[in-house]
Amino acid sequence: MLSPHKNLCRFVYGLNHNHSFHRTRSASSYQYNQRNHGANENVRTKDGNEEAQLYFYKSRGQHILTNQRILDSIVRKSAIRPSDTVLEIGPGTGNLTLKLLEASQKVIAIEIDKRMVEILHRRVVEHKFEDRICVICKDALKCEFPRFDLVVANIPYGISSPLVAKLVYGAIPFRSATLLLQKEFARRLLADPGDSEYNRLAVNVKLVADVEYVMDVSKREFVPCPKVDSSVVIIRPKKEVPEVNLEEWRSFTRTCFGKKNRTLGATFKQKRKVIELIHSSKVASNSENSIGGNNEEKSSSSSSEKGFDSFKERIIEVLKSGDFEDKRPAKLCNKELLHLLALFNRAGIYFHDGAELQDAERRSLADAYCSESEQ
Repeated sequence: MLSPHKNLCRFVYGLNHNHSFHRTRSASSYQYNQRNHGANENVRTKDGNEEAQLYFYKSRGQHILTNQRILDSIVRKSAIRPSDTVLEIGPGTGNLTLKLLEASQKVIAIEIDKRMVEILHRRVVEHKFEDRICVICKDALKCEFPRFDLVVANIPYGISSPLVAKLVYGAIPFRSATLLLQKEFARRLLADPGDSEYNRLAVNVKLVADVEYVMDVSKREFVPCPKVDSSVVIIRPKKEVPEVNLEEWRSFTRTCFGKKNRTLGATFKQKRKVIELIHSSKVASNSENSIGGNNEEKSSSSSSEKGFDSFKERIIEVLKSGDFEDKRPAKLCNKELLHLLALFNRAGIYFHDGAELQDAERRSLADAYCSESEQ
């Protein structure tokens, strides 16, 4: 097998342009800096024209996959149909894009770096695929996605988490997402209860999708070479999703996994956490179980203390009723977490208030109560 350097030389020569450049894995959220400050890799044109230099920022994660065998394997594992529209995020100079165009009906490529868009257009025209590609020069995290059938992408490490969340919780249904990710991130995404990598990310994604490991990819297969290896995973949205308010679920898991190895009893008995739940439960619930009362009651220290104590007791009762008090989130599966959330909601305890209350305001409220209680 040719070394990455020889592969690169063959690629550059094949472009038949005056420009030569390193192929890069362009990050959809990275901005182009025209100065040489901080540039890790650059290639000059054959005639030495400085203006034609193309800089790639290794520190920003601009790396591309050069191994044709692995690119072919990614496309094959994606199970693309001839009638499919494929979404690719961060196509860079188009190594993967060209293979996707060969396998699908249409490719929607989202790329923020204008330099990469120009190179991509040039390569697409050379291969006569211009009528089957739509290139969107925007930030993938901020733009609206057109309709697509599946995602195949070598996405930037820095936006992996928000991008995966945008895909699996987005409004557009899709069949699968084949993603090349940082290996550590992929392990977190694949983690099960009890694994050291088990975390809120895995919990939230696996509520609505299944995640399959495909293969590892050595860092030596990228140009320029990153510091870490990568992994390919396939995310497939579930046909049936549990009936749960997703905003409530995400707020609940944020609370539980803030300290995933701490017992749930220890987490929910904290004064700050109790006062936050008092407020969110009062706003979210219009039933008689709402906590708080009117403004006069809140201004009274004795009323606040009574409300706090009774609400804390209610939390403890919920934990004990489901035998969750001594359990740790790091060991709980989604079925158990859904059961606990249902118990909380049934008792009038909510985690997402639906109000426009900023975190700073909520912390201020908790601090004020705690100071009052300690006096």
